Amino acid sequence: MDIQSAAARIGPYTHRTPVMTSSALDAMCGARLYFKCENLQKVGAFKIRGAANAVLSLSDGEATKGVATHSSGNHAAALALAARWRGVPAFVVMPEGAPEVKRAAVKGYGATIFGCAPTLAAREARLIEVVAETGAAVVHPYNDYRVIAGQGTAALELCEEVPNLDMVVAPVGGGGLLSGTALLVNALRPHVQVIGAEPARADDAWQSMQAGRIVTVEHPDTIADGLRASLGDLTFPIIQRYVAQIVRVSEDAIVDATRKVWERMKLVVEPSGAVPLAAVLSGEMNVRGLRIGIILSGGNVDLDHPPWIR
Repeated sequence: MDIQSAAARIGPYTHRTPVMTSSALDAMCGARLYFKCENLQKVGAFKIRGAANAVLSLSDGEATKGVATHSSGNHAAALALAARWRGVPAFVVMPEGAPEVKRAAVKGYGATIFGCAPTLAAREARLIEVVAETGAAVVHPYNDYRVIAGQGTAALELCEEVPNLDMVVAPVGGGGLLSGTALLVNALRPHVQVIGAEPARADDAWQSMQAGRIVTVEHPDTIADGLRASLGDLTFPIIQRYVAQIVRVSEDAIVDATRKVWERMKLVVEPSGAVPLAAVLSGEMNVRGLRIGIILSGGNVDLDHPPWIR
């Protein structure tokens, strides 16, 4: 898996997002924090990196009938935009209850949306039906080596810009971002710890690490809607090998961290993207004096319903 080749492939299409700092947030945790602002990425999330790498990697024959996936939002929008760049149709299965702001974005990029029940089993079953109907190539939201390599490019840019980190913290849902981050950091900065952060109400990664096998959480109920997916059989072994720890955080901690980023950094970040900061502030790790990279994974928020008004 070549993350540097992925970076070259997607570079003309994606943003090299800024790395920002906040002295106020540094003081709160006693560490030096470096925020990789994927909330400022195209489609408002890191997901365009993996989707673009996957779609642009397809042969003409593979791409001719379009691409298909299941996603609660950010990967769906990313795949729709990447398909537009490639000039092929996109077909997306979205579960009931997906945020309307994300559904509108997917439609805006020209994808055809198919609904399903809000479970992983329902999403996967409906995707099989859609692929049978369309003949489209599947681009899984995370359990795809092309997607994992694309997501790893965010960490590549972070390590290039801040070369002397002690730790990198990324959110984990299905594990595409965390596994890509772990692979990249292990290859270029093997002394740097990689930490995964997830909601306590969707703690399949933590449970999987404890059990030594993939554990699925049925009906995860968390405000961090982008982190409700379960690990895949490609992402879990990478995380198991290269990630030092999974930290679980409460719903209140996620909301508090989201609000802190909005107030202190003047950045719009969605709850899923604030989970790594919540982990750093949780006291679950000894972070004092460390230089920590934090991936703010996305910024797609329904502004009519901000997370602290529930």
